[in-house]
Amino acid sequence: MNNLCADIGYRSINKSGEELCGDRVEVVGDGEKSTVIVLADGLGSGVKASILSTLTAKIIATMVAAGLKIEDCVETIAATLPVCSVRGVAYSTFTIIKIENNDNAEIISYDNPRVIFLRDGDECEIPTTSMTVGGKTVYRSRVELRENDVFIAVSDGCVHAGIGHALNFGWERKDICEYIKGFCRSGFTAKTLNAVLLDECYKLYGGKPGDDATACTVRIRRREPMNLLIGPPSNRDDCSKMMSLFFAKEGKHIVCGGTTSSIAAAFLGKRVRPLMEYHDPDVPPISKIDGVDLVTEGVLTVNKVLTYAGDYLSDNKLYSRWCGGHDGASMVARLLFEEATDINFYVGRAVNPAHQNPDLPLNFNIKMRLVDELSECLKKMGKRVKVSYF
Repeated sequence: MNNLCADIGYRSINKSGEELCGDRVEVVGDGEKSTVIVLADGLGSGVKASILSTLTAKIIATMVAAGLKIEDCVETIAATLPVCSVRGVAYSTFTIIKIENNDNAEIISYDNPRVIFLRDGDECEIPTTSMTVGGKTVYRSRVELRENDVFIAVSDGCVHAGIGHALNFGWERKDICEYIKGFCRSGFTAKTLNAVLLDECYKLYGGKPGDDATACTVRIRRREPMNLLIGPPSNRDDCSKMMSLFFAKEGKHIVCGGTTSSIAAAFLGKRVRPLMEYHDPDVPPISKIDGVDLVTEGVLTVNKVLTYAGDYLSDNKLYSRWCGGHDGASMVARLLFEEATDINFYVGRAVNPAHQNPDLPLNFNIKMRLVDELSECLKKMGKRVKVSYF
C-alpha cells in the first residue's frame, strides 16, 4: 500500500426551471483498497432523468464495487431501465472511475464526454480500447497513478455550455481542459477545482443553464496527517501522557483552548505568546508556541470551524471567508478541510467552569458535541478521523 489517496469533489447545476437534477454522482468503497465513482446522465431532464440517472449510478457503483464485470453491469442496466420509446436512445449515459489500491485507475465510459486526465498540470492521453456490450459501445482505459494526477469527468451539460449565447459551439472539452490547467498547478483541492469549473460553466450559460451540468474531479494526493488537541484531561495526572501521545504523532499539531495551550507550552518547556490581533470579531485571536503549528482559543473557534464544515458540505458559500482568512477558525478550517487527509483528535474531558454559566449558550459536554459533529463532517469530506478522549 502506497501513501496516496483520492481526493474527490463533485457538484451539479440544474437545468433552468427544473427542481431536480437529471445527473447523478455516486461514490462507494472503503477509500483504501477500492473506490468507485460513477457519473450518470439521465435522458432528458427533470423527474424522469433524475430517476434514471440515480438508478443507473447506484446499480453500477454497487456492482462494480462488489467486483462484478463491467459487461454484467451494463447488461443489468439494459435489462432494468427502459429505452426511450420516442427517440429510441439510451436511458442513461455513464462514466466510471475505479481506483484500486490508490495506485491504478480504470476508466469506463458510455456516451459521456471523455474523461480529462491531467498530469503535472498538462493533459495526457490515455490508451483506450472499445468493446460492445448489449449492442452498446463502451470505452475502457487504465492508468498507473502518480501524485497530483487529476481526473475530471463531466456530463454533456458542461460541454454544451454557452451554445448560442457566449460561444458558437459550446464549451468544448479542449476548452475545459485549457481552463482548468492553471488551477490544477496551483494545488487546489478536488472540491475547489470542481467548484471553479462549474462556476464558469454557469456563467457561460448566462445564469440560465440549458441542461443539467455535472462535474466530478478526482485528485491523487499524498496522505497528510493532522493532530488537534482541545481541552485538558479530566485527571490532571494524565497531562503528561496526553501531551506525549499528541506530540509524538506525525504531522502538524493544532492546540485549541487557553488552559490546553498552557499545558502544552509547559510540556514543551516554552511559553505562550498571545497575538492580540482580531481578524474576525467573532473569533478570539490566536497565540504562538514554539513547536506548535497553530494555537487558538477553544470552543468559540471550533464552533466556527463546525459552521464552516457544514457549509463546505452543502453549497460552500462561506469559502471566500476562510480560504484566505487570518483568524483562528479560518486557519483551522484550511488545515482540516484542504490540507489534512488523516485527522487525530485528542479531547480532554475536564469541565471548564465558564461553560456552566447559564447565560452562555454552552452546555456541560460542549467539547464532546463539537468534536463529534466536526468529526462526522470531516468523515463526509472523505477524511480518516480518530478521536481519543482523556
